[in-house]
Amino acid sequence: MTVSDHHDVLVIGAGFAGLYQLHRLRTAGFDVRVIEAGDDVGGTWYWNRYPGARCDIESVEYSYSFDPELEQEWDWSERYAAQPEILDYARHVAERYDLRRDIEFDRRVESAVWDEGSRRWTATTDDGRRRTARFVIAATGCLSRPSRPDLPGVEAFAGEVYWTSSWPHEQVDLTGERVAVVGTGSSGLQTITAIAPDVASLVVFQRTPSYAVPAHNGPNERLAEVRPTYREFREVSRLQPTGFQCEGGTDLLTETDPGEVERRLGLRWDRGGLCFTSEFPDILVDAAANAVVAEYVRRHIRETVTDPGVAELLSPRTYPIASKRMCVDTGYFEVYNQDNVSLVDLNAQPIKRITERGIVAGDREHEVDVIVFATGFDAMTGALNAMEIRGAETTLRTKWRDGPRTYLGLMSHGFPNLFTVTGPQSPSVLSNMMTSIEYHVDWITAALEHMRAEGLTRVEPEQDAEDDWVAATNDIADGTLMPQAASWYMGANIPGKRRVFLPFIGGVGVYRQIGDGVAVAYYHGFEMV
Repeated sequence: MTVSDHHDVLVIGAGFAGLYQLHRLRTAGFDVRVIEAGDDVGGTWYWNRYPGARCDIESVEYSYSFDPELEQEWDWSERYAAQPEILDYARHVAERYDLRRDIEFDRRVESAVWDEGSRRWTATTDDGRRRTARFVIAATGCLSRPSRPDLPGVEAFAGEVYWTSSWPHEQVDLTGERVAVVGTGSSGLQTITAIAPDVASLVVFQRTPSYAVPAHNGPNERLAEVRPTYREFREVSRLQPTGFQCEGGTDLLTETDPGEVERRLGLRWDRGGLCFTSEFPDILVDAAANAVVAEYVRRHIRETVTDPGVAELLSPRTYPIASKRMCVDTGYFEVYNQDNVSLVDLNAQPIKRITERGIVAGDREHEVDVIVFATGFDAMTGALNAMEIRGAETTLRTKWRDGPRTYLGLMSHGFPNLFTVTGPQSPSVLSNMMTSIEYHVDWITAALEHMRAEGLTRVEPEQDAEDDWVAATNDIADGTLMPQAASWYMGANIPGKRRVFLPFIGGVGVYRQIGDGVAVAYYHGFEMV
């Protein structure tokens, strides 16, 4: 190995987490190297280029807050930014802070092995090269490991096959094509809405319908309002349960007059976005309250979709609203009023195989030219378990086979000097990811600065602290309706994956208080030597 193969810190991933982590640590004087599987920055927004890809957090919130000048200079064109604009933003950040010179692209980390004697990690990439580092920071993203169901016959299909999770970089023209879309989560909804006006025919294969609320997207008029007080605005956002501003109500739905409930839900609906379920605090803990809000959404579906049978298939009934990721749509349900769009219920007509001509579901073969799979991700743990991470005694994959075990979602006992940005059992996917990313990056940077100042070279969470955090994470989740859904929050979309609620549901504000308290108490729960 050459001198350049040894670093203070190795960061895996050049998405928004990896970029900010590189900037913070390099500014603090650490020698940092970032390894990125793609050929450019952007992470999620580099890979997910499918038609209609768009953020479900408003642009004024889904952006970095660490540099006031950056906040003032970047103009978001829409309330909810589309993928190309978000990717341009990531590229702008990389250029503005000269980050690319410390990033190696087109390299995938295949393994990382801890050596107790040297107190260093050795990471091996897919080109066979080895690099060592005192610390490894996994900024691998919560939704970066695609889920690709094993459907018989895919290789026999004569047409084009695309996956929303790894859409081609070159332009894909679906105009006039007969298209099938498999999956109706967020990526499926966005793709379906975007391509429906242009394709000759569109067959949607749905297993579980999604609750979707309108985005009411348009020009970003809020940016001009927020900019003069962006600093104060961000401080408020950081203390919100979701990491962005929802102005949640305090009245219990079950104790509120039904007419008033209807009025307040109507105001939320007209405003649009993920804040819809924030009006009443008992929606996620009281089944009766949840049922009222769920039926409100189903009623809007029935009012929008002209075919009552199709409307019923599109209406979720098997899980509480907001227990799966809510979707923010831009005309999704209206698509089913088009003559060229049809819906297949996979519960009644399961996919049997893919043929040369199309998809056999139930007893019918649907002939198509293009198949788009919108089948989601192995969330939160998938990217980490895809690597062979060997700690002091075992692999991370083996330790986590019954579900992740972490302290604060930042580290796992038995894996010294390995940090995870927005890892499992942190707020992560239940929050504005930008808010959670910045908090974790700042926390990790402060911890490494503290260790450097004290001459310390090894940090690991204590077993008792980890056990308590895992128990608290599970107990809080079990006190809600969230585990009732077979969601990717539970790992239920991955065959064989143990069903455990993966994120911390206690809220960003509460989590920050806990994390800050741990740091102030000289990293209580962590052994530093």
